[in-house]
Amino acid sequence: MLATSSLRDLLRTAPAKKRIEAISALTPQEAEALLYDWQLWARENQLPPPGEWRKWLCNAGRGWGKTRTGAEWVKWRVNNGYRYVALVGRTSADVRDVMICGESGLLSIYPKRERPRYVASRRSVEWPNGVIGKCYSAEEPDQMRGPQHDTAWADELASWKYRDAWDQLMFGLRLGKDPRVVITTTPRPTPIIKEIIADPSTVVVRGSTFDNKANLAAAFIDTIVQRYEGTRLGRQELYAEVLDDNPGALWRRADIEDARVRRAPAMRRVVVAIDPEATSGEESAETGIIAAGEGVDGEYYVLKDVSRRDTPNGWARAAIAIFNELRADRIVAEINNGGEMIEAVLRSVDPYISYYGVHASRGKATRAEPIAALYEQGRVHHVGSFPELEDQMCEWSPGQKSPDRMDALVWALTELTTGVKGKAYSEKPKGW
Repeated sequence: MLATSSLRDLLRTAPAKKRIEAISALTPQEAEALLYDWQLWARENQLPPPGEWRKWLCNAGRGWGKTRTGAEWVKWRVNNGYRYVALVGRTSADVRDVMICGESGLLSIYPKRERPRYVASRRSVEWPNGVIGKCYSAEEPDQMRGPQHDTAWADELASWKYRDAWDQLMFGLRLGKDPRVVITTTPRPTPIIKEIIADPSTVVVRGSTFDNKANLAAAFIDTIVQRYEGTRLGRQELYAEVLDDNPGALWRRADIEDARVRRAPAMRRVVVAIDPEATSGEESAETGIIAAGEGVDGEYYVLKDVSRRDTPNGWARAAIAIFNELRADRIVAEINNGGEMIEAVLRSVDPYISYYGVHASRGKATRAEPIAALYEQGRVHHVGSFPELEDQMCEWSPGQKSPDRMDALVWALTELTTGVKGKAYSEKPKGW
């Protein structure tokens, strides 16, 4: 058998007939090893960069291969003497379903006999050579106070809810002579991402969705190109551009960031607002579902975003679930397109829900401007991070079609600031 490096060279460059002959000569064990040889299958920018870096930022579009790149880098570290691994995702479910058990996750990149074990009860991945990978959720930064690591994988960092999660991970990345972290994320212009890019100890790799076109379904490529090509969202999600705010937008990320809090005070009043979508197909918009409240301090707090693409019954259940969870006072919903259907769907789930229909009689910019002014004054606080909502706020400018999450946010804060006597309302409250 050829040496591994020679075989790789042959399979990359030789004519098809030579490649087939070489593969046919392999034993089953050799063929299996070839199948899991990442150096053969990876694109050059998916392999660890040379040099004395501390952070490797894979800032790439959807479908680029970020998860596989992160998992393979962890595998390389485990095979080369590093023993204390931190696996941190946006949520516990993301760590389990994407980083560990996903199609490109840690369990999928090993032959069965070499595969590590995922032990959910210990929140760990355990390799046959004794290496332990501890699993952490970015929603619970305090989990990372105390533990130390020499290797870390931070997935979808731009969507993490709390800045403190990244800080705690960095405090614990201190074991050995060469502690390093790989960050795999679709870009957003968050302060953390901007800081990491500017850090001289960071190596940044950028890539677009289309770099991995050969491994993506043609229908996926056709759909996303048709829908997002040439848009700001497409530049961010497909081409991995870190975009600054839209100059014409009513909201600025700096205002949102400056007023962000980790916890909210007691609430005087809580509202769940719905910007409904009547259909649930792949081409449908999402139904915006935002919960916000007025605190005892007189400030306003965005508490939850459970927006989704779902059937009317599905989004109604989601809205009522968050209504009950937060002990909210009222659900408000825009009725321009749904009319009485919206109330009927909500009451089919809970006949006694406190509901109020609102009619958009003014232009969207006119409704949004006073809410944007509250943000400029620092009076609206996001409790944690809401990446999709914040993207919509900072990318939308008057004259464009307004997005679902942003519309729901405006309705929620309008209800809190004007009350049931506000001019935006076209019918009396029902269900009190």
